[in-house]
Amino acid sequence: MKPFYGNLRLGILGGGQLGRMLIQQAINYNVTIKVLDPDKDAPCRKLCDEFVTGSLSDYETVHNFGKKVDLLTIEIEKVNVDALEQLEKEGVTVYPQPRIIRLIQDKGLQKQFFKENSIPTADFQIIFSAEQLRNPAIPYPYVQKLRRDGYDGKGVYKVADESDLAGAFTAPSLIERWVDFEKEIAVIVARNERGEVSTFPLVEMEFNPEANLVEFLISPSTLPFKVQQEAATIAKKIIEDMRMVGLLAVEMFLDKHGRILVNELAPRPHNSGHQTIEGNVVSQFEQHLRAIFNQPLGNTASLANAVMINLLGEANHEGPAIYQGIEEVLKCPGVYIHLYGKALTKPYRKMGHVTIVSDDREQAVERARMVQQTLKVVS
Repeated sequence: MKPFYGNLRLGILGGGQLGRMLIQQAINYNVTIKVLDPDKDAPCRKLCDEFVTGSLSDYETVHNFGKKVDLLTIEIEKVNVDALEQLEKEGVTVYPQPRIIRLIQDKGLQKQFFKENSIPTADFQIIFSAEQLRNPAIPYPYVQKLRRDGYDGKGVYKVADESDLAGAFTAPSLIERWVDFEKEIAVIVARNERGEVSTFPLVEMEFNPEANLVEFLISPSTLPFKVQQEAATIAKKIIEDMRMVGLLAVEMFLDKHGRILVNELAPRPHNSGHQTIEGNVVSQFEQHLRAIFNQPLGNTASLANAVMINLLGEANHEGPAIYQGIEEVLKCPGVYIHLYGKALTKPYRKMGHVTIVSDDREQAVERARMVQQTLKVVS
């Protein structure tokens, strides 16, 4: 592969905020970047060297795009894997590898991978028919998940008892035992082509109960060292068993009995790692680039306590985005605002994030709560 700092052409499938932040880091390495996204106004459109508007799920579009780059990566899993496999055969380097993307696109295959490789996860059952839902092997309550295309809390449905079956999904799905969890946690792990592996410190997450996506995150975790060590070991085992190159986010539950259960995987930079931009020696975005360029992985140590808050569009607001309270928030020391370049807001749309860093953990949390109450995305 060409030196990344020379004339290497990096292609990114997806032009959203993750791609935007990846480009912001890649600029420091003189990387030439080309982006494909279906939205002509995607957040990446003004930052890359070339922006192409087109479908990520169309074989010809992805194949033609990939033929014009040396290395192809993703910021979203919903892409045409058949095209990626063909590009790989034609000599284009694709990281994460197409077989990894195919596995992670299907939550049923993910779960089977966990089972086959002794990765701890909640009991589950693959569902092929409505009859199986009425006579499940998993007792109530359970969670039904669409096997494909679920994201940011979409495609997830809780079935408490038989009365909830009327609202259940009819598309291919799986059900898993309801986990009575103490914490939702995550570890981001990276692996380069030479097999070097490194994890970021464990983070703790809080979810927006209405949107069912991460709203509040704190790093590093203060959970017992044994828990942190076990979570990192699990994340390393997963990426090594997959022989994956790139960055992998491993979302987990810590249940009431102290057990760690893996929930889902994301083979790319992830919402649970945004705080690393200001809070760690190396950010998740730089680490992803180092991994796919087969360079030495960076130091993931925390520089300070870091709290990350997602800026979500307010309920009942849709239209041109107004960031209410932004001046007041910017007066506060240790507050870093990241806006994603989206002109229009809508309820619970991810419009940006804010990271608050401080040597004093309680102070970081206190300031983060202030930001949550003050900074609102309205129209």
